[in-house]
Amino acid sequence: MQDVTAVRTSVQPPYAAHLRVYEPLAAYPEPERARWQAYAAEHGPDAGEAAQPVAAAVLEEQREALAELAARTPRALPERESGRAYLRVVDGVLYVCPWATRLRSWQALEELRAGAPVALLDTALPPAVREAAEADRERWRAEHPDARPWILTSRWEVPVRWFLPFGDEDRCFVPGGRAEGGGPAEGGGLSGGGPSGGEPGREPSGGGERDGRPAALFYLVPMAQARRRVARAYRALREAVPDGELVRGAELIGRWLEEFHPRSLVELDYGGLVHLMGPERLLADRSAGELEEGLRALRAGDTAEALRVYGELTVRWRRVLALRYAN
Repeated sequence: MQDVTAVRTSVQPPYAAHLRVYEPLAAYPEPERARWQAYAAEHGPDAGEAAQPVAAAVLEEQREALAELAARTPRALPERESGRAYLRVVDGVLYVCPWATRLRSWQALEELRAGAPVALLDTALPPAVREAAEADRERWRAEHPDARPWILTSRWEVPVRWFLPFGDEDRCFVPGGRAEGGGPAEGGGLSGGGPSGGEPGREPSGGGERDGRPAALFYLVPMAQARRRVARAYRALREAVPDGELVRGAELIGRWLEEFHPRSLVELDYGGLVHLMGPERLLADRSAGELEEGLRALRAGDTAEALRVYGELTVRWRRVLALRYAN
């Protein structure tokens, strides 16, 4: 029998946040729908209620990526698209968020090319490798003109515009601890405990390692509510600060959300940032609620208060972003 090495690490997810869309199973055309249904039957949901995070599945995705790197010469992108997805069940409905690893790898390559020094970029990914990856992407896009990622990723910070679809009542903080007896979740997701059963203080089931549960902070909201909030914010911002950074961000987020089924779920997951920020800062963080307050002030004509709130929120997240330069 051939020897098999099981790769298991204690590595934590990278310092990155994720904005995800989970579409209901019925939104996927056949045969894709049947494939995701079979996948869910085999793997089970990553979160069985709104108040439960998908932190354990995120860690599994990271370990799988590391195993791929350890198993062969690193490549610019996977040879084929991932057949994996994040699965949520809310009120008996299965929601699917495909990993789309290959598509996201192309996006990460674009970001790397735009932000990394040329010498570093050429060392990590020689020009010939990048050219081959780009040619591969162009062929793929010609065959999939309507493709869009279900997951957006931001490293070292949560962009302020990502809070626009959410309110403070959608916030759910799960302290880290032992899976059998960890602390309760604070908040509930899906507007603080609607039909999903995510009442404030309810203990999420599972969501972590066998010997301990990773901390998580996330927001979860129905698509209709997310679109409505973004549209209202965009109108208020366009009237008050038409050339502002946040109004452009609202437009981008709004267009992205319009690409998905209207009965989807939208999730903002702090991901690996929970390990960077620490429990006290996470417990105190109310970024979505603060942005809501600023927008209310803006709609009421109190521009000074709106600018104060936005300024404080931006500075706070820039301090988190600055940690990437610490050694």
